[in-house]
Amino acid sequence: MKKGKIYAICISPERGQLKHEVAEARVIANYGIENDGHAGDWGRQITCLNWQSVLKANEQYGLNVGPGGFAENILIDGLDFSLIDVGSRLKLGQEVVIEVSQIGKEDHPSIVTRTLGVSLLPAEGLFCRVLQGGMIRKGDAVEIL
Repeated sequence: MKKGKIYAICISPERGQLKHEVAEARVIANYGIENDGHAGDWGRQITCLNWQSVLKANEQYGLNVGPGGFAENILIDGLDFSLIDVGSRLKLGQEVVIEVSQIGKEDHPSIVTRTLGVSLLPAEGLFCRVLQGGMIRKGDAVEIL
């Protein structure tokens, strides 16, 4: 499916922390999510993860991880992540456009790995730059452009 929805939006004040869910967030062009520690002038301003991957990890590893537990910014439900490559653009809600700068990252002993014993971002995380800012809310549409 080329369309899905925002299942959750999560932020943390600093890097190296698990994130907490918020109902809505302001996304700033060339920066990231307002009040999130990962925002800044670099290629990993926003991290997206597939909600189905979280559910699968919970079942496979006997966990009970909810939004923010894998340190992701945006959990997306109903979108086929296999259709997404580096350079793909996603529209979030009415205005926000992000571009995938990398898929996955180097694995290091992060707070997630130390806490849960497993991490999803190194293999499956979509790391994105913000091309166009605006407001996003839980339940907003997500579309591959």
